[in-house]
Amino acid sequence: MNDLIQTLARELDAAPEHVENVVRLIDEGATIPFIARYRKELHGSMDDQLLRRLADRLQYLRGLAARKEEVRAAVEGQGKLTEDLSAALDAAATLAEVEDLYRPYKQKRRTRATVAREKGLEPLALLLLDQGRDCPAPEEAARDYVDPEKGVETLADALQGANDIVAELLSDDAAIRKTLRELLRRQGHLRSLAATEEDTVYRLYYDFDQPIAKLAGHQVLAVNRGEKEGVLSVTVLLDRELGLMTLRRAVVRPGSRAMEFIKAACEDAYDRLIYPSLEREARSDLTDAACEGAIANFGLNLKPLLMQPPVKGHVTMGLDPGYAHGCKVAVIDGTGRVLDTAVVYPTYGPRQKQEAIDRLSRLVRSHGVTHIAIGNGTASRETEQMAVEMIRQLGGGVSYMMVNEAGASVYSASKLAAEEFPEYDVNLRSAVSIARRMQDPLAELVKIDPKAIGVGQYQHDMPQKRLDETLSGVVEDCVNAVGVDVNTASASLLGRVSGLNAATAKNIVKYREENGAFTGRRQLLKVPKLGPKAFQQSAGFLRVPESKSVLDNTGVHPESYGAAEKLLAKCGYTLDDVKAGELSELKARAEAIGLAQLAERCGAGLPTLSDIIKELMKPGRDPRDELPPPILRTDVMEAKDLKPGMELQGTVRNVIDFGVFVDIGVHQDGLVHISKLPRRVKHPSELLTVGDIVTVWVLEVDEKKKRISLTMKKPG
Repeated sequence: MNDLIQTLARELDAAPEHVENVVRLIDEGATIPFIARYRKELHGSMDDQLLRRLADRLQYLRGLAARKEEVRAAVEGQGKLTEDLSAALDAAATLAEVEDLYRPYKQKRRTRATVAREKGLEPLALLLLDQGRDCPAPEEAARDYVDPEKGVETLADALQGANDIVAELLSDDAAIRKTLRELLRRQGHLRSLAATEEDTVYRLYYDFDQPIAKLAGHQVLAVNRGEKEGVLSVTVLLDRELGLMTLRRAVVRPGSRAMEFIKAACEDAYDRLIYPSLEREARSDLTDAACEGAIANFGLNLKPLLMQPPVKGHVTMGLDPGYAHGCKVAVIDGTGRVLDTAVVYPTYGPRQKQEAIDRLSRLVRSHGVTHIAIGNGTASRETEQMAVEMIRQLGGGVSYMMVNEAGASVYSASKLAAEEFPEYDVNLRSAVSIARRMQDPLAELVKIDPKAIGVGQYQHDMPQKRLDETLSGVVEDCVNAVGVDVNTASASLLGRVSGLNAATAKNIVKYREENGAFTGRRQLLKVPKLGPKAFQQSAGFLRVPESKSVLDNTGVHPESYGAAEKLLAKCGYTLDDVKAGELSELKARAEAIGLAQLAERCGAGLPTLSDIIKELMKPGRDPRDELPPPILRTDVMEAKDLKPGMELQGTVRNVIDFGVFVDIGVHQDGLVHISKLPRRVKHPSELLTVGDIVTVWVLEVDEKKKRISLTMKKPG
């Protein structure tokens, strides 16, 4: 355990005692959000991302340790475990190194070397490979091994069999493979060529050559997909002579009478066994690294998308555009309750378009609609134009926002949607989801499989289990950062709270339906299957606005209520002052006493005390309210309206390896290439996140290809 802790501490640049505490908490069943928020003293205030990295790395290192023991036991079972091999296993830092060490002892399928060993040629092979001073010439040594009864008819047969054994021994040598693997990483190239004459989206890779060390993740994923679709032919290249020279240097002993034989065996081993294996491994490693990078990028994009500021408290109209089946309409009140639904057909012709405007106008007036959420899918441009005309005819008072509808159709056809809205068909559920996304993006998006939200690139090419783990972790962190109203939250939202699962979330909803609204956090302990451990992990993230205790509507954990009350008393306040929002001087008074001294008096750690102060000063706060509000529009613009040099405001929709896509109010998002960002960065995520409001300038518009090029560098 100690070695593991030291390794993690070194890799994460963290104090060993902090790492040890986190590992213990994880092993005790604590969740990452709980550890991040309520155990800061134990881990030195690591953030949730670092804690998840620690948890991931912990899992890998434990898997590595387990595999080492499996290999050790397997080799020992063969009676072949040596002190050197045991020490090499202990020193192995990766699973690849462990497998290299195990390779000579692994049960193999029948190979050329296996056949040669069965013919009794292994001693000859070992004699020649040793290249000792007294080693005879290969032809001379081979005479003793010619045996027609064993299938060794000639000297050539004996030498060929010895060659096969030597080649396999070289291929199985862990040190050789490690050296050549590192050489390939440093000097290798990835090459892709066109396997078709057709013009496709992969044309950039029809004659592509890039050093492995400089390959970008999106390039790897692109060539992989192109190869899978039969459009590209892909190889990993390494100068053969360089590879052979490296191998010979490790094996050949100059001056030996067997030198030329071993040189030939090196060539056979390299061409037939070693390089094909290393090429497959390199492709796999490149893909794994690209996938990890892409998955991390998904997480980076998903978090700000989930944390978009909600447009609360407004009657909202959701429009799900469409051609054949019309535009689906749903009007919801400020709490998300459906008030009315309709279907209109604005794309069928001028008369139907005006009929649609009239119908929607009546809905706007009768329900007091102030905001319109328009899905950005099929027919969204026509729907947006209709909405703008309606706003003009109404004389203003209504604004609209284009909403990314990715995953809305997945949700609307789901079992969950059917349970929520059994009275509506699939299409109308989608309109409700779009409207709710504007009101509270987080509460709505948690109902959708994170993979379906569509922020990133090549999501369908990712290892799905790993993608699910990462994205679910992001959702969990966001939900717990915001907090959840236990009396209004859906089971989907509750299921993302630290310590809860789908079953306990449903039980909470069932309990409040049967017993009325919760009146305090402690009441949660009466929910079936929600025991003390689940309560400990979840309570701090659940809000009970209806509670008599204002602390139940804050992020203060019940275990710290005593500390919070002592803090208030020592600073001259009461819980009533918290409820009245009259704590403007709390922080100043606490600092005047001395935070460290106050923490000791209150029986809390300094980080916990600081968090308590923040929570008491803003009970029931929503951290999303502190972010810039989304852009609401009242007019429409088309791509043909765009001119080079035009200055626009937009919202970042996606951040990928080679740039960012920005919604500038036209149907097609514009691309700001990484070279057009305000300053040079390795990755656009260093500067921007999804949801950021940015100023851009138009570079070029290609209406035919539906491409808009933008820059964030001010012209002139």
